[in-house]
Amino acid sequence: MAREVKEGGRAGRERENDDLVDKLVTINRVAKVVKGGRRFAFAALVVVGDQRGRVGFGSGKAREVPEAIRKATEQAKKSMIRVPMKEGRTLHHDVQGCFGAGKVILRSAEAGTGIIAGGPMRAVFESLGINDVVAKSTGSRNPHNMVKATFDALRRCASPRVVAARRGKKVSEILGRREAPASAQNAEVVNG
Repeated sequence: MAREVKEGGRAGRERENDDLVDKLVTINRVAKVVKGGRRFAFAALVVVGDQRGRVGFGSGKAREVPEAIRKATEQAKKSMIRVPMKEGRTLHHDVQGCFGAGKVILRSAEAGTGIIAGGPMRAVFESLGINDVVAKSTGSRNPHNMVKATFDALRRCASPRVVAARRGKKVSEILGRREAPASAQNAEVVNG
């Protein structure tokens, strides 16, 4: 009977959070030295996102791996941020972020480029729903620092609408007048 309740509870949680995708970035065994020897625990780093512009990360520590992952997932859900995306697939502009010794550079990319990024950053972009981005990590390769530096960069992202509102201008003034494609210009020269 206890088993039925447990399965029912798990199914209820999955239905509640079915739109969130969680990715385990890293798991680390840590030791605490005590009088009788060492006590081992596990530290987990998890990224959670809805693949539509919201993402968060969290870390958890426990004596068992599943409990550490659960704690990290709960913390990630609480710390979610919204990131503006261009055409729902890439960033609006290039941006840099840093945390400690970890530094990252995120660049918007053409359609079809894919996610060109290292392991911890790739998990963030997949959870966020970005399909085309080029990212480079310089400095620390520690997964915690890389994820925090990536989030620092994502917090600095702004859409043209927000920038225009901040400056008191129109979006067209911020983006500038779009130039006609080269094929249209060539047609005018031939016809004119």
